[in-house]
Amino acid sequence: MQDSQEYKKKKSFFDNIITLYGRNVVVEVLQDANIEVYKLHMSNSNKVDDNIKLINSLANSRDIEITIHEKKSLSRISKNSKQDQGVAIDIIAKTYKSTDEIKTMNKFKLIALDGIHNPQNLGMIIRSCAASEIDGIILPKKNSAKITPLVVKASAGTLFKLPIYYCNSLDEILNDLNDTKIYSLNAHAKNDIYSIKKHTKTIFVLGNESDGVSSEVEALCNDSLSITMNRGVESLNVAVIASLLAFMK
Repeated sequence: MQDSQEYKKKKSFFDNIITLYGRNVVVEVLQDANIEVYKLHMSNSNKVDDNIKLINSLANSRDIEITIHEKKSLSRISKNSKQDQGVAIDIIAKTYKSTDEIKTMNKFKLIALDGIHNPQNLGMIIRSCAASEIDGIILPKKNSAKITPLVVKASAGTLFKLPIYYCNSLDEILNDLNDTKIYSLNAHAKNDIYSIKKHTKTIFVLGNESDGVSSEVEALCNDSLSITMNRGVESLNVAVIASLLAFMK
């Protein structure tokens, strides 16, 4: 029993770890005292230049554990050997949470992402939602953009200001929220985003940049909503749509 509890505790801890890579990103993370760091990973093939000296200095000043790896081992940690530049960093992201926590919330307005692949779009969505009264973003692990340095850059430093709820796929959480109004965004929907009544628990689902919300996820939604557009414009960037929803009263 105790071993099982220890395993769950350990798993929960590592589920909240986000690994980023690249020298500039690692420096930015280490310079931000508000970001809690678990461990710094470095390749033994790194030449000790000014960047590496700075990274080591910052990590030592914060008493952060540094682990040295073979180049191949580091690439398995960063999952991007072409762009990791020999460094990766594990961040304890307190705002990165399981969707199980949503089930315990009495009130929320969330944006769920279905098949959003462009990291810049993801970063901009995070930035808009962080600046608004949106309570968080649901980001599935499957068929979605990962949290990478490109996402961090596009979010303009807001990544860790907003709860991001993870799950394997959206059906895991949407199937379990019977008391929640779930709306998909669809250009052909009869009702627009300004026609709905406020509800205690609301989720807006935004779909893939090209194909929209998948049919599987659409089937789990209560209704579809559109955005009325003029002058023959047919669609908006998904990050723009997220901004409209985020600041909608």
